[in-house]
Order: sequence, then structure tokens, then C-alpha cells
Amino acid sequence: MTTENQGSTPDTKTPAASAPPAAAKTPAPPKPAEKKEEDKPIDARRRIIWACVWGYLGVNFLMFLRFFFPRVLFEPSTVFSVGYPTDFALGVDTKFQKDYRIWVVRNTERLFVIYARCTHLGCTPDWKASENKFKCPCHGSGYDSEGVNFEGPAPRPMDRAHIAIDATGRIIVDTSRLYVRDTKAGRDEFNNDGAFLNV
Repeated sequence: MTTENQGSTPDTKTPAASAPPAAAKTPAPPKPAEKKEEDKPIDARRRIIWACVWGYLGVNFLMFLRFFFPRVLFEPSTVFSVGYPTDFALGVDTKFQKDYRIWVVRNTERLFVIYARCTHLGCTPDWKASENKFKCPCHGSGYDSEGVNFEGPAPRPMDRAHIAIDATGRIIVDTSRLYVRDTKAGRDEFNNDGAFLNV
């Protein structure tokens, strides 16, 4: 049996279209190392520390801003008008007690202003119209209708505020200027100019 020389013809395979060279593979970024269990408490502590630091700085910044807004106590003016002399009848007028801490008193000869402060410890007495006297609720000092002490621990009469008439005929009171009667010290200013108005 004759065999043909199968190998006589060289194996000529048509070369396939040459494939482009494979692109160089970029190495993948390294995976971050997984945190160990013991690292987690350290991160929590860092967060707490930073929170405390920022909290401290924030509070100090707020205190710094607060410096530019000082606390101001708004008090009523010590100089004010209470009306005209004809607005007051004989006796004690208490309508200015709440706003200005004074009583306007008019008798047959004079009009004056009593500063509503007990001379014992500084409480504000009450006007008892039924008893015709001022009574201090703190320690029981009593004053007559002109503010002169007659009972209790008060050492002297209540002070009187400066009073004057302005150009329009209104009464102007100045509670920053007080007139004092203290017989023990030999001081009696109730008859000074400005302590009363003649009516």
C-alpha cells in the first residue's frame, strides 16, 4: 500500500490576522488593609477628642461674640413729669408708685414727693388709706401721711425727691436728688428749695 508523502508539502497555514499586542495591564491599586479590631476603639477615641476640642473652641467663640453685646439694665429715667399741680387733690396719690417708686403728697400748703423707700432696710412701704399711714411690710415701720416715722425700727422719715415746675407749668421730679431729715445727725432738708412746691 503506497502512502503518499503527506509531509511533502509544507504545512502552510495562513497566518491569522495578527492580533494587536495585548494592552499592558495596569496593576490594580492595592486594597486598603482591613482595620484590625483593636484599631476601632482608637478611632472612636479620636472622634471624641476632636469633638471636645471643637466644642471647646465653639463655646469660646460664642463667649467672644457675647462680649460685643453687654448686658444693659434698662431703668426708668430719674427725671420725669407727673403732671400739673391741679392734677392732685389733697392727700396721697399712689399712681406713680409702680413705675417711679414715688408718692405725690398734697396738703393745704405744700405739694411734695416722697421717695417710697423705707429708711430701715430699703423695702417699699404700702399706703394704708384706711389708717392714713404708710406701713412697711418687711419689719413693721410706720410713717404718717407726710412720710415721718412714728413706729417700728425706721430711724428717720422717708426721703423726699427734688420737685420743680418747668416752663409749661408741669411738675418735674428728679429722684436722683433726695432731701433727708435726720435729727440725730442734725440734718433737716425738708424745707430746702426743691423739696416742695407751694400751692
